[in-house]
Amino acid sequence: MQSSDVVIIGGGVAGLIAGIELVKNAKSVTILEKEPIVGGQCKTEVLKVGDDEFRFDYGGHRFITNNQKLLDFVEDILDDDLLSAQRSSVILHQGRVYQYPLNLKNLLRVAPLKLLLGATIDTLKIVFKMTKKDDTNFKTWISSRFGTSLYDNFFAPYTQKLWGVKPELLSSDWAGQRISLMDLKDVLKKLFARGEKTARTYARSYRYPKYGFGQLPLRMAKKFEELGGKIYTDEEVDSFDIADNKIEMIYTKNHTFQAKQIISTMPLNEMSQKLGFNSELKFRSLRFLCLGLDIENFSPHTWQYVSDYNLLPTRIQEPKRRSPFMSPASKSSIMLEIPCNKDDEIWKMNDEKLLEIVKKDLNKLNFNIEENIIDYFSFTTEHAYTMMDIDYNKRRDKTIKFLDRFENLTMAGRQGTFRYIFLDTAMETGLMAAELILGKNVSKEQIYNHRNEKIVIETKNIGE
Repeated sequence: MQSSDVVIIGGGVAGLIAGIELVKNAKSVTILEKEPIVGGQCKTEVLKVGDDEFRFDYGGHRFITNNQKLLDFVEDILDDDLLSAQRSSVILHQGRVYQYPLNLKNLLRVAPLKLLLGATIDTLKIVFKMTKKDDTNFKTWISSRFGTSLYDNFFAPYTQKLWGVKPELLSSDWAGQRISLMDLKDVLKKLFARGEKTARTYARSYRYPKYGFGQLPLRMAKKFEELGGKIYTDEEVDSFDIADNKIEMIYTKNHTFQAKQIISTMPLNEMSQKLGFNSELKFRSLRFLCLGLDIENFSPHTWQYVSDYNLLPTRIQEPKRRSPFMSPASKSSIMLEIPCNKDDEIWKMNDEKLLEIVKKDLNKLNFNIEENIIDYFSFTTEHAYTMMDIDYNKRRDKTIKFLDRFENLTMAGRQGTFRYIFLDTAMETGLMAAELILGKNVSKEQIYNHRNEKIVIETKNIGE
C-alpha cells in the first residue's frame, strides 16, 4: 500500500499544478494517471515520417491569462520554449470566407445580399427593442440577440454539428459563457470601434509552447518529481473504500493508495459513478484526423471554422501557425476536428475511410491537397466537451451535492468540475484545490463555479 498526504487522480495540467503547489508546501503527494503519459487533454501527438516530425495537439489550446501568478509559473516552467503567436481565424460558409471576428468591410464584400438584408432587418428589430431577449435555450438566446438570419446561417448548423443535437435542446449557458458579444448592437460597436479591448474569445495574441501544448504537462511533471512528488502512469482508478464520509482507500489494478486528502480531475460523471451515483451527465467526443503535407503553407489562418452542416469537420487547424516547430521546414500539416460520440460510427471508422470522406469535404471547400498528403493518422478524445443540454445544471448540482458528502474529496479541472472552461481557468481550479487543502480561504463551491460568469470577457491579457 502506498501512503501520502494527498492523492491526485488525473495527471492533466490541473492535477499537476495542484501537486506542485502542495509539494512546495511540504505535503507528500501522489498523482495517478490512467494513460501512459501525463497531459490529459493537453497532450501532443507526433506523426513521424522518416526523419520528419509533425506535431498535433488535443484541440486548439492557447495560453491566455489575467493571473500574474499563473503566467509567471508557465513562463518559469517553459522558459525560452514559451513563444508568442497571433491568432488568425475565418469562417467557411457556403463557399464563402468570412473574417473572424466580424469585419464590416469583409461582410459587405463577401456576404450574399439576402443575408445582409436579413441581418439588417434583425438589427433594426433589436435596436428598436422589437425583439426581447430570451434565455430559454441556445436557439432563443442567439435568435433574440443576433436575429434569425445569422442564427440560421452560422450558429444553427455549426452548433448542431458540434453537439450532435438540435440547438433548442442545448442550454443558453453554452452561448452565454462562450459568445462574448451580447447582441447585434454589440457587434456593430465592435465593427466600428478601433483600438478598443476585444472580447475574450477574440483575443488575437497568446502564448504557446514551442513544441506543442503537450510540452507544458511534461515539464510540469518533471518539476513535480524534482520536488519529491510521485507519479504513477497506467494506473486507472477502479474503486474506493469509504468510511465515515471519507475516502479511505483508492484501488487500481496494480496498487492500493491511501491519503488524507483526495483531489480528483476525473470526469465528474465517472467519479460519481465509481462512488455509487449515476449523474446522467454526458460528454461530447472528438476525433482528430491529422495530415502531414508536402507544402510550405496550407493557409494563413490558425483556425478555419466549417459551419456547413453537410461537411464532416467543424474546424481545420494548421499547427505551424501557432509555432513553426510543429512541422518540418518547408512542410506543413492540418488537423481536422470531427465531433462524435464514443463508439459511434465516426469514432470506430477506420482511418482510410475517414480520410476519403474528408478529402471530398476539403475539395468542396476548394482545398485540393490530395497529392500533397505525405502521411496521416487519427486519434480521439472521449471527454472533449461537457454536454450542456437544457437540464445539465440540475444534474450537475445533484452530482456535486452527492460528492460533497465525502469530506476529503475535492474535484478540480475542466472534466472534474464539468465546466467548459479555458485552460488557464482549469489550472486555477487546480491551484484552488491545493490552497483548500493548505487551509487557505477557499471553498469547494468556489472551485466548482470558478469564473462561471454568464459572459466571460477578457479585459486584460497580461501575456500579450
